[in-house]
Amino acid sequence: MDGTKRQRRGDTRQRIQDVALELFSEQGYEKTSLREIAEHLDVTKAALYYHFKTKEEILISLFEDLTRPLDELIDWGRQQPHTLETKQQVLTRYSEALTGAAPLFRFMQENQATVRELSVGETFKDRMLSMLDIIREPEAALTDQVRCVSALFTMHAGMFVLKDVEGDPEDKRKAVLEVAIDLVTQAHGAA
Repeated sequence: MDGTKRQRRGDTRQRIQDVALELFSEQGYEKTSLREIAEHLDVTKAALYYHFKTKEEILISLFEDLTRPLDELIDWGRQQPHTLETKQQVLTRYSEALTGAAPLFRFMQENQATVRELSVGETFKDRMLSMLDIIREPEAALTDQVRCVSALFTMHAGMFVLKDVEGDPEDKRKAVLEVAIDLVTQAHGAA
């Protein structure tokens, strides 16, 4: 397992989530069974059922837990003045939240068809639209709206594209954040 795995011990529910996410990412959601998850945890299927009845329940719980910081950020951002400083702070906090949810985003990237079919895909899309509403001006020129959309996609793409690039993960995160902030700053200045 790679070093980005969330290190959580002791909580059976969280251990189930961690192992399931690892297996979903490695072999795909569809090809992973509850039996395999139980075997990797060295527990009975009945013990697994105590916490989760289906793979979808596990996946939904993962999304809820790992995206909670994003929901809190969106709520906070909506209450702030629509200033450049707010937008920059939202992007900075979003960058940190993405780092914490990296295993989930890796799963989403590798299992796009599954994510589209499940309710979590639509919820994620709603979150992205909410983030966009916070960082862009509603009456901005189309070019500036594209800059704001590009800022969010830059942050997402940076998680995947730069993982194979040499260098310190924190330096790479900061470089991606700098580009995203530049885009939003340029869009804000034109508004």
